[in-house]
Amino acid sequence: MRRVVVTGMGLVTPLGAGLDPVWRRLIDGESGAGPIEQFDASDLPCRIAASVPRSDGSRGGDKAGDAAFNADDFVEPREQRRINEFITFGIAAAQMAFDDSGLELKTEEERDRAGVMTGSGIGGLSGIEHEVLVLNNKGPRRVSPFFITGNLINLVSGQVSIRLGMKGPNHAVVTACSSGAHAIGDAARLIALDDADVMLAGGAEAAICPIGIAGFSSCKALTTHFNDTPEKASRPYDKDRDGFLMGEGSGFVMLEEYERAKARGAKIYGEIVGYGLSGDAYHITSPAEDGNGGYRSMEMALKRAGLQPKDIDYVNAHGTSTPVGDEIELKAVERLFGDAADGLVMSSTKSSVGHLLGAAGAVEAIFCLLAMRDGVAPPTLNLDNPSVETPINLAPKEAVKKPINIALSNSFGFGGTNASLVMRRIDG
Repeated sequence: MRRVVVTGMGLVTPLGAGLDPVWRRLIDGESGAGPIEQFDASDLPCRIAASVPRSDGSRGGDKAGDAAFNADDFVEPREQRRINEFITFGIAAAQMAFDDSGLELKTEEERDRAGVMTGSGIGGLSGIEHEVLVLNNKGPRRVSPFFITGNLINLVSGQVSIRLGMKGPNHAVVTACSSGAHAIGDAARLIALDDADVMLAGGAEAAICPIGIAGFSSCKALTTHFNDTPEKASRPYDKDRDGFLMGEGSGFVMLEEYERAKARGAKIYGEIVGYGLSGDAYHITSPAEDGNGGYRSMEMALKRAGLQPKDIDYVNAHGTSTPVGDEIELKAVERLFGDAADGLVMSSTKSSVGHLLGAAGAVEAIFCLLAMRDGVAPPTLNLDNPSVETPINLAPKEAVKKPINIALSNSFGFGGTNASLVMRRIDG
């Protein structure tokens, strides 16, 4: 099996766009939460979200400063009107990762061996909602000719491959909130198995729309108790948590075969050394009460990496801030790590950026790689009163400075789907 490394990364998140600005805000304990501005949410149980801040000052852009996202930097305004926002986010994050890698695809053979793998849980939900209303109110002749191509989940991969000339594997993953992590893990396997040399992999999501908020509210998944204090809404492991905060955005990594990356002198953020996946076979929305699905996912990832739990320095938890899920994952980690859980640092960055659904796993994998780069674990915000005692350091409210050579990231999703990634820092 060939080794797979990360040579480029790109982020579009509720803390803004770009690796270093987003990372700075995350480590400083800032929150991307705020009132919903995209539409009138006054009649909804949840009226807050973690939106991508815009350079025009909207959606919290005034607070984001130089991190605010300008879609025009990546997609022409005319084209933005033809594609859903999740595709715009994905194009931007993928372009950032490509540019960050310094990769040049000079020959046809190189282009044939370079592919794109995208994950999204819902895709163009707002676009579907809009066109259904057009159909109902104005008739079929007024439905946009770009309705289909502007909302399909795999059109992130399609758009990116076309723009960058990447003719290798072109694929999309749909596993709810595990999609981004599965996309990275699956793409790494394509390289390890010699089906590609280079893969852009990640996730994208933009489900902050009336039907998205209403749907998740109806199934009692979203927070509703913090509409007046949105920055306090996402509070994993805290006694007052009452559901997750919807987020949006995209994260992409450039994956390369190690020897190829080394030969071209690429900067290497880390190596993908373990990937585990499992199913709960239990319930459509709730994880198995014993946490066995997540446990087996982590166990498989460690086995593939050839590592023991004691080797892990940091865990980026799925930790969505739901009353049941947080503690189930925590107990699974404690069970797997045993004595090594004492002092282990594990945090949930969803406390800062909300839950990005299908993009979450990719964004959080990037946070792990940045944690290894800088030797600091991001904080878990709003952890005022832990709901359970644990020997694990949950990094309450403040980042934890420590050497991080190996990190594990968890992503779990509706339908009982689980993914775990293990990343290792390498020098040279």
